[in-house]
Amino acid sequence: MIQKREDIRNIAIIAHVDHGKTTLVDELLKQSGVFREGQEVVERVMDSGDIERERGITILSKNTAVTYKNTKINIIDTPGHADFGGEVERVLKMVNGVILVVDAFEGAMPQTKFVLRKALELKLPVIVCINKIDRPEARPDEVVDEVLELFLELDADDSQLDCPFVYASAKSGVASLDSDKPGTSMEPLFETILDYIPAPEGDPDAGTQVLISTIDYNEYVGRIGVGKVDNGTIRVNQDVVLCNHHEPDKQIHVKVSKLYEFDGLNKVEVKEAGIGSIVAVSGISDIHIGDTLCSPEDPRPIPFQKISEPTIAMNFMVNDSPLAGQEGKYVTSRHIRDRLFRELNTDVSLRVEETDTTDCFKVSGRGELHLSVLIESMRREGYEFAVSKAEVLYRTDENGKRTEPMELCYIDVPNEYAGAVIEKLGQRKGELINMGALSGGTYTRLEFSIPARGLIGYRGEFLTDTKGNGIMNTVFDCYAPFKGDIQYRKQGSLIAFEAGEAITYGLFNAQERGALFIGPGEKVYAGMVVGQTGRSEDIEINVCRKKQLTNTRSSSADEALRLTPPRILSLEQALDFIDTDELLEVTPKSLRIRKKILDPTLRKRAAMRK
Repeated sequence: MIQKREDIRNIAIIAHVDHGKTTLVDELLKQSGVFREGQEVVERVMDSGDIERERGITILSKNTAVTYKNTKINIIDTPGHADFGGEVERVLKMVNGVILVVDAFEGAMPQTKFVLRKALELKLPVIVCINKIDRPEARPDEVVDEVLELFLELDADDSQLDCPFVYASAKSGVASLDSDKPGTSMEPLFETILDYIPAPEGDPDAGTQVLISTIDYNEYVGRIGVGKVDNGTIRVNQDVVLCNHHEPDKQIHVKVSKLYEFDGLNKVEVKEAGIGSIVAVSGISDIHIGDTLCSPEDPRPIPFQKISEPTIAMNFMVNDSPLAGQEGKYVTSRHIRDRLFRELNTDVSLRVEETDTTDCFKVSGRGELHLSVLIESMRREGYEFAVSKAEVLYRTDENGKRTEPMELCYIDVPNEYAGAVIEKLGQRKGELINMGALSGGTYTRLEFSIPARGLIGYRGEFLTDTKGNGIMNTVFDCYAPFKGDIQYRKQGSLIAFEAGEAITYGLFNAQERGALFIGPGEKVYAGMVVGQTGRSEDIEINVCRKKQLTNTRSSSADEALRLTPPRILSLEQALDFIDTDELLEVTPKSLRIRKKILDPTLRKRAAMRK
């Protein structure tokens, strides 16, 4: 018999990047009394990872729970970047409704559309929260119209169109149901959740069914599966069967050794949990995302949607440069292989394939940011390896023609820079679909359809062309016929042709040829890229050259050599910069760009063969 569990609400908070999801969760936690009085609380408390805190983005979806008027509200904070869309897709199966957060100035953005489409497909009710209404340039009424247009475009049904709108300032911790009257607390949002989000329902007397939507990992207890109890109850020491909708043959008998529920930011051990509860289960080593824990008498897996496929790939390989093994703790192919396959435990959007050689692995993801976060995590853990330039994953359609992933790219720039952006993206096979005025006519919004490979390495140029004033957002659109070759980089590289230590005298002579990436005292080797030239071809230089001492005194002998400060590339900038014949050497301490073929003679021969 199907029953409702009125004392629980399960919601996910979805939005475009930087629209204030995590800050909103902070306020819901604070105003529900999760933190004791006087407790020191960091900002964006849900962004627990170092990389998340440094970059100000959410990478992994996270669970928390608050209690309001004797009702437990389970909240899932999700990422806003398209590269981590796999996280959003899977957690929506755990909830009964979503809060769509939209910036009161920026309005509906590409990722808003992506996450809303996923929620509407699952027939989830939506509460729209217009956030940042205290921004000076806020335009809440226009944004409401934009959101309703988006609902219509995505074929929302009548009940979804009749959704409530809440106006909030997550930073100030206030919400209101009227855009003209500022609120005093988050109470209107809490009340809207209780009134509008349906209570979870299921059959408490049926066999156990728990769909695992997220995997956590802990060094002490191993894999932890997080999911919602759809039917029946789950107890500690209960015998269950692990099965999967997409793998009919999978049936593994396991035992629940520990069971947790969420309370605030903590996991609390419980003996049993009923329908609608979001639980964490530990002690099952074979548990994967999409698995269902069922009672042995009636093992029926719950359907789980397939996660969108990756669109971009890189080769991760053992570092074989002359400086290999000097800075990293884990350097062998076995170490790299184990780490990459371990990442698959928690990241459903990632693919790792072995190649013809044991020293190289093909890693596919949803975008450059997705893969760069993995690279950054690995280098912080002490891994040393090399990666190739990102390449898109092509497909062949039913007519045998090659197709490639296309992205929708939305750009907001001051009017004076719009021409430069249109010209650059035109060279990268971008097609301008739409163009309109924003923010009182001082900004232009451009909408392009562009091959995913056309955006590789463009972000750095974009920031330069717009003097840091432009905002670029992209979202995967579809696969379309191959658009032709794109030239990634117009300038060549400055390549060291001698191993040793960079000397001021050698660098002084080299800086006339282009911009340098290294300073004096840094170790270099033949074939290492030490800078960028202004010309289209590569130039080999000797940065280890010393001034020869003679007994003849020159007029400039006592003049100090002045070096221009080198351009220190971040990980993303280095990944953007490298060309198809180059690799990025990644160690815990250094990032070095190098040619795939270090020997200059062999490199020239390889170029002639092409």
